[in-house]
Amino acid sequence: MTFSVVAHDPATGDMGIAVSSCILAVGRAVPAVRPGVGVVAVQARSRRGLGTTLLDGLASGGSPEALVRRAAHSAEDADRQIAVLDPGGRVAADTGRGALPVGGHLVGEGFSVQGNMLASSDVLPAMAHAFAGSTGSLPDRLLSALTAGQDAGGDLRGRQSASLLVVSGTPATEDDDGVRMDLRVDDSGDPVAQLRMLRNLQRAYDERDYEYLALFAPEGARELYAALAASRRGDREAAREALEAMRSRPGWSGWLASMAGDARLSAVSRLLG
Repeated sequence: MTFSVVAHDPATGDMGIAVSSCILAVGRAVPAVRPGVGVVAVQARSRRGLGTTLLDGLASGGSPEALVRRAAHSAEDADRQIAVLDPGGRVAADTGRGALPVGGHLVGEGFSVQGNMLASSDVLPAMAHAFAGSTGSLPDRLLSALTAGQDAGGDLRGRQSASLLVVSGTPATEDDDGVRMDLRVDDSGDPVAQLRMLRNLQRAYDERDYEYLALFAPEGARELYAALAASRRGDREAAREALEAMRSRPGWSGWLASMAGDARLSAVSRLLG
């Protein structure tokens, strides 16, 4: 019913999971993550709460291999499918004998792909090959694997939701919750493609790509990013038009006045001055 990839980034220490399925809101059901502790995928007919149990086992010093082995010998978990990853990049996975076919898992260096009720036996090899052969940031590599799985057929029943979660390899603190990315598509005809779009939008926010945000940010905020983009490229007329469009929207004039000290908006004002 689900296909997923869990992986570790040795360069940053981050850990992550990407998953898609023909169920509503798979991001609520499959991933279990804890910064500084690990990432777990619980699929097929897994017990609710098994992910938390496995994370508690990691937090107590258990290895992914030992935790997976214990679950594999548990009668109540015979129908489940799990993958467990720790901050050191150790990973283990198992597919219970009662998991739905076509199903299985493949474990590589610092990652694992797993799935059940798949459209074909090509899905998991395609995912493993895509992740191992990709470069760049962990979120992008996870999405490469998920996309390859969908392109190979994905979930036999169809597609509805997808999720991408990345957390730090170090514990959360008061200043840093350890969550690097948390994107979800709960109901879509093409959730993996929608998840890639959200990743691109998140990247634009992180990198302050105002040109991109001027096109794809929510209606209303687009004029704000258009003004910032115009200011960055020195286009006085475009900046003026964007600001006038913002002021014409109810409530935005007051917001602009309250943000007068913001350095980014000050740059727009200087350009127009």
